Amino acid sequence: MRKRLGFIFGGLLFFQSLLIVSGGAVRLTGSGLGCPTWPTCTGNSYKPIPHQAQGQLHAWIEFGNRLIAWLIFIFALAALIGVRKLLRDRSNYRTLFWLAIGQLLGFLAQAILGGITVLTKLNPFSVSAHFLLSLPLVAGALSLLIRYREKPIFKLYPNSNHLFRALLSTTTLLIIVGTIVTGSGPLAGDIQAKRYKLDAAKIAHLHSYIAIAVLILAVGLLAQLRNTLNKTLTKALWTFIFVLFLQGALGYWQFNQGLPELLVGIHLLGATLTWNLIWYIKLKIRSRE
Repeated sequence: MRKRLGFIFGGLLFFQSLLIVSGGAVRLTGSGLGCPTWPTCTGNSYKPIPHQAQGQLHAWIEFGNRLIAWLIFIFALAALIGVRKLLRDRSNYRTLFWLAIGQLLGFLAQAILGGITVLTKLNPFSVSAHFLLSLPLVAGALSLLIRYREKPIFKLYPNSNHLFRALLSTTTLLIIVGTIVTGSGPLAGDIQAKRYKLDAAKIAHLHSYIAIAVLILAVGLLAQLRNTLNKTLTKALWTFIFVLFLQGALGYWQFNQGLPELLVGIHLLGATLTWNLIWYIKLKIRSRE
């Protein structure tokens, strides 16, 4: 039975990550108001109806995003039940229990934010909050999966620990500024959606400078750990640097190509992977006393 918890936690992480990607698809295809009402999709119907004014494609893309949210609820509920029934004897039971509770509360918060986003006609602040809330929820799902399986395997000395904290903070800032870039540009979820009243080009340049800072911090941390024998941590850092480098190249390319939807979607997928990687590294380490 306990082995099934790994599947549940893994499924929860998968769908939390998928929700970010599907939310991006909603935004990039202009389907943000494909279901113009909430909690229903349109009128009294909870699903798209034939000949819907918003178009079938837009309606089903937005409806698919809502369905993924309900799958998250199912897996989050299963995770909580599993933790309560099967892991009470674990020393980290309380941590796992509150992580599972957080997933359910996160679903509720996302549902409310989703409703606000629709009812405010894709206000950029609520759209950004809707996305950013996914970051701690993805982190929580990954934490459930990793902490269920094992404890941190590597201890960082104080200097390296400070450097990693700077790396984590700067990576978080990078993703936050990325949402502002999107909210200031043409891909805001609907042709009539409000945008941030900011210069998208200037915000994009700021985004790139932060990415360079993240890259420098990651390389610096890797250099400090070069003499360690911990292959798992070193491999994770190399993967993080590689993905970050690809993200930078893709970001530069998409900006100069006029933000084609496909490239922006791949960039969002890369951002999701970047966040998963930095949180995975965090879960693998702890500070030396």
